[in-house]
Amino acid sequence: MTLRGVGTVAAVECSKLAAQFKPRAALAACAAGSFAFAAALRLQTTVPEDTLFGRSAKESGFALSLVVLGFAALWVVPALTSIVAGDLFAAEDRYGTWTMMLARSRARSEVFAGKALVAFGYSALAIAVLAASSIAAGLLIIGPAPLVNLSGVALTPSQALARTAFAWVATLPAALALTAIALLLSIVTRSSAAGIGVPVVGALTMQLCALVDGPQALRTALITTAFDGWHGLLAEPRYYGPLVRGVLASVAYLVVSVGIGYRTLQRRDIAG
Repeated sequence: MTLRGVGTVAAVECSKLAAQFKPRAALAACAAGSFAFAAALRLQTTVPEDTLFGRSAKESGFALSLVVLGFAALWVVPALTSIVAGDLFAAEDRYGTWTMMLARSRARSEVFAGKALVAFGYSALAIAVLAASSIAAGLLIIGPAPLVNLSGVALTPSQALARTAFAWVATLPAALALTAIALLLSIVTRSSAAGIGVPVVGALTMQLCALVDGPQALRTALITTAFDGWHGLLAEPRYYGPLVRGVLASVAYLVVSVGIGYRTLQRRDIAG
């Protein structure tokens, strides 16, 4: 494996993504969705009281961003992380282009690393766009009023901005873990439908399991539990236990999925 080879594969995959409608549409939806939500919330008289920070979503733009984060972690992030990762390897099987790709003096390890780099990069970019748009929509449409955190303490705009941004960053490990699972399924099943759909269904199933009063060890092992780790950042005093456990669980899923995917691709019969 060489850096030049990995970079070449990554550049080719980026050019492919730039020509596809789905990845561009997903990023556009991430950029525009928060503004549409903020505008609709500003016009209506009710607020999403049953969600965290929903009561103050019309008072502070930072609260609106956190409402978007809570919703996105449940429904949007699993789809965003698999829309590219779940199709990267399966597309080569669908179009029968494996032989052509490997014939260009690119080793399987370079192909795997290049595609994985693009998948993780796209997931991180999608989360960043969604985070930036939700904060911008909140500040521009709702306003930069102080944020009352979970302990009832009012945070200054600068404090609220820093903690809101950190909360979005805290979701990245779980998002990348879901990306790794989508990559693995794309390799193993050779099906884009499975690579994209199974992680989404699996994430929804994990969320339902998290609602059940089960063993704490089982709840900690669920990827989706890591999406709630940022709650400790909005409390006084701040606590990091759930966030650390979520990051460790996400890293475990990521390492295992990437390892199995790499070994599977190395041993696969491409011609078959």
